[in-house]
Amino acid sequence: MIQDLNCSSCNIRPITLFSNISDEDIDELNNNKVCRVIKKGQTIFYEGMQPTGLYCLNSGKIKIFKHGISGKEQIVRFVLAGGPLGVRALMGGRNYSASATTLEDSVVCYINKKTFFKMSIKYPEISQSLMTLLSSLLEEAESKMTTMAQKPVRERLAESLLILYDLYKTEGKCNTINNGSVIMLSRVDLANIVGTATETVIRLLSEFKDEQLISISGRKITLLDIEGIKNAAKLFQ
Repeated sequence: MIQDLNCSSCNIRPITLFSNISDEDIDELNNNKVCRVIKKGQTIFYEGMQPTGLYCLNSGKIKIFKHGISGKEQIVRFVLAGGPLGVRALMGGRNYSASATTLEDSVVCYINKKTFFKMSIKYPEISQSLMTLLSSLLEEAESKMTTMAQKPVRERLAESLLILYDLYKTEGKCNTINNGSVIMLSRVDLANIVGTATETVIRLLSEFKDEQLISISGRKITLLDIEGIKNAAKLFQ
């Protein structure tokens, strides 16, 4: 479903790549973008597809994931409101190396390649922001590779809970209830972040619950003891 949004009055523009462009160029951007409401669980683009423009998340949450040799999904990162999608493939002139699917009902804006490159040439700030973003993504990938290679599953799960806690907190959706911080994610998605079987995640979450690090209610996981979870992740060692 197409959503009628105006770039000039977009409340998240200050945190996007287009925060500093002129009113005249904002009008051009607005005339060359399409925004759609995408329901939870729908895929925006698939690994191997050719990019034709840039996606920017107006609201919602998106997972970026790859499929391994066995076909198992591996979540590599999340995108929050204001974040771009498919930057590396578009800038590198290659096909998408991962797929993007909504974790909740989301509004996604699409800007065609011609308009995006015109803006990025005219405004060096856009290119600088892209370089910063790409550098950050590389650091994240290197850190994740180290974690996956060296840490046991229990520590990876604890660290993943902390990453999700920071993610939800940044977005203002890590609600505090009964002195605990709540995150919402399916066990399957959590297992795909950690890189293990869903059954293993369920068993380890039960252990964390017995240790009073978390409480569980359906998809809702409440982090009761952040310092205890940090210890479980061995972040201080």
